[in-house]
Amino acid sequence: MTIEARIRELGSRHRSLDETIRQETIHPAVDSLRVRELKQQKLRLKEQITSLEARAG
Repeated sequence: MTIEARIRELGSRHRSLDETIRQETIHPAVDSLRVRELKQQKLRLKEQITSLEARAG
């Protein structure tokens, strides 16, 4: 898999997590722990994307 393809894949997962977080936060009984875990996953993906973009130049 090329770096560009990996960046696209990670970007897609990042957007998906963003939507999942949005859905979680509109529920009356928000599971704060779940939202925090999702946000941490999203941050890790963003860090991976940034690292790959730096390598791709």
